[in-house]
Amino acid sequence: MRKVSHLEQHLLLEAVFLKYGFDFRQYAEASLGRRLDDILTKYRFEDPLDLLKRIVRDKDFFREVLPLFTISTTEFFRDPEFFRVLRKKVVPVLKTYPHLNIWIAGCSTGEEAYTKAILLSEEGLYDRSTIFATDINPAVLKKAKEGIFPLETIKSFSKNYTEAGGTRSPSDYYTADYGFARVNPDLRENMVFSEHNLVTDSVFTEAHLILCRNVMIYFNKDLQNKVLRLFSSSLTHRGFLGLGSKESLKFHSSGGDFDSLDDTWRLFQKKTFSAAKEHFSAGETR
Repeated sequence: MRKVSHLEQHLLLEAVFLKYGFDFRQYAEASLGRRLDDILTKYRFEDPLDLLKRIVRDKDFFREVLPLFTISTTEFFRDPEFFRVLRKKVVPVLKTYPHLNIWIAGCSTGEEAYTKAILLSEEGLYDRSTIFATDINPAVLKKAKEGIFPLETIKSFSKNYTEAGGTRSPSDYYTADYGFARVNPDLRENMVFSEHNLVTDSVFTEAHLILCRNVMIYFNKDLQNKVLRLFSSSLTHRGFLGLGSKESLKFHSSGGDFDSLDDTWRLFQKKTFSAAKEHFSAGETR
């Protein structure tokens, strides 16, 4: 079974965009190529063009393979030290606002969103917060809304939670039954799950904090710049942005919009004046 060529990958991504509106054309080519090869192998397509034809002609099949176009790797309190830094450097400022909008971009199956809900609850902020958890993938969003996770994930949850400075018992936040753990309903009360495409969609809320960790590493440089402009335009005055530990604002057009709060854990604060504000007012982000 041969691999997808550059031309075939280009044709397939153009077809997906034109037919369904999902734009993967500016994703990192090598990473996406490996995922397309995996799709060929899983569904036993000998020729990539046969995969293209099936995707274009069969909407249900496209919905089935859509999750394979993206990478959904997450866990509760992933990188515990990040959340320690968040508690120390960001939470004190968040406590000065009467209401908070938190945007978890690329929320996957919801672990990051529920992590944030737990942290806000422990800091006395959840009752006056709205968490917007968004993803391009409707299948993972459905799982996130359900808030049900395999019980084996609780081992890493308990370990990460303690290392992240949790102040209660991890078992306070879920009930275990039949091999699964269900997060407490109160953690979902102020949470809004919604499809949002970072590639094609625009600003939908004014956020005090945006977390988009380990998502942009799969984008090329142009798309990274576009997404960073979107985040800058979406943040309130002196709002905060959290990226993954392997992601950076260096050499990006919107990098000058932010001050660094923690270089190791890629935590930033929007400057008083930003170039993205000019872009937004001129309609460049819409």
